[in-house]
Amino acid sequence: MTEIASKYVDVDGIRTHYLEAGEGPVVVLLHSGEYGGAAEISWQFTVPALASEFRVVAPDWLGFGRTDKVFDFGDARSRVYRHMQRFVEVMGIGEADFIGNSMGGSNLARIAATEPDLLPLRSIVLCSGGGFTPETEERKVLLAYDGSEDAMRALVKAMLHDPKWGDDDAHVARRQEFATMKGAWECQSAPRLRPPAAEKAGSGFGTPDNTPYENISVPTLIVAGANDPLREPDYAPGLAARIDGAEVDVYENCGHCPNIEHADRFNAQVLDFLRRVNAG
Repeated sequence: MTEIASKYVDVDGIRTHYLEAGEGPVVVLLHSGEYGGAAEISWQFTVPALASEFRVVAPDWLGFGRTDKVFDFGDARSRVYRHMQRFVEVMGIGEADFIGNSMGGSNLARIAATEPDLLPLRSIVLCSGGGFTPETEERKVLLAYDGSEDAMRALVKAMLHDPKWGDDDAHVARRQEFATMKGAWECQSAPRLRPPAAEKAGSGFGTPDNTPYENISVPTLIVAGANDPLREPDYAPGLAARIDGAEVDVYENCGHCPNIEHADRFNAQVLDFLRRVNAG
């Protein structure tokens, strides 16, 4: 059985948590951003599979999981990106394949398109990440999380297509553990705060996506769920068409997390992609 180590590293004064397993070319996994999002949730089925051939590093984003709960109200996105950049540098990672789920994938796509020197990108895998994010009814369920177990169960049912996940008490409790850590709710709610006098209020979802995806120049794989309620239908092929040479696959009977709902298929596809990238 693959041994997965849970570790911490100091990144410019920020106690940063990450999972690590395996040996070989480095693969960095970037988790999703819903309440309770963490490396241990997004990648519980992915780390063991990839660690059979690669050195897998899965950090918790700033303010998420077991990493320090810090939020920068002056320039939140830049602070998050720079923290991840410094994490990779402190870890001595010179080049890596990066895989992002949801928020992790959107951040990864944005970095690859606008700040490609920020991370040492060898290739990227976008798992339900990138593209326009509409404010659907299911998105509103995610944003309405109030810290209760019932709200977490509703969140899981909104994200994942198969209702078994929302009916799984252990899965809900595990997510709830991360969502109720001290400072977690505050950090994950902070991006939605707007000053009373702000001209535009709201969640920030449903606004135009101006990311120049055409600028992405590294090998790219896009994996999406056909029943993803947090994205527009058929967004993935449209996104892939904007990235030169991008591969795309859309899973039937799948919501926002193919890495969880169809883990075996996702792992096999990613391994095939990574083998080809690293062989080249």
